[in-house]
Amino acid sequence: MISYQVVQEFLNVATRKFVNPLTLDEAGLYLDQVLMPLCELYPNDEFYQFGLNMQKLTRYSFYDSLMIAAAVKTNCKVLYSEDLHQGQIISGLVIHNPFKQ
Repeated sequence: MISYQVVQEFLNVATRKFVNPLTLDEAGLYLDQVLMPLCELYPNDEFYQFGLNMQKLTRYSFYDSLMIAAAVKTNCKVLYSEDLHQGQIISGLVIHNPFKQ
């Protein structure tokens, strides 16, 4: 599962910062075939409130807290991120940095 925020960030980076950026047509195809089938949660007022609560609890940035909120709301067991604290457990969700052992 990925959050809508990850979709947005990926498309921005893939079309602008990759060594060989995706064309907009390639990005659209990737969006349809890979990303959207993985996106299970879309924002609403309750989700944003939950994100604010996650921010209070974790003291992470608002955007990191939204990713955590999306993972918790969709019952993920592990959140892969290089930006969060390796091994931290938040509401049953384990943070894992795939670049650390």
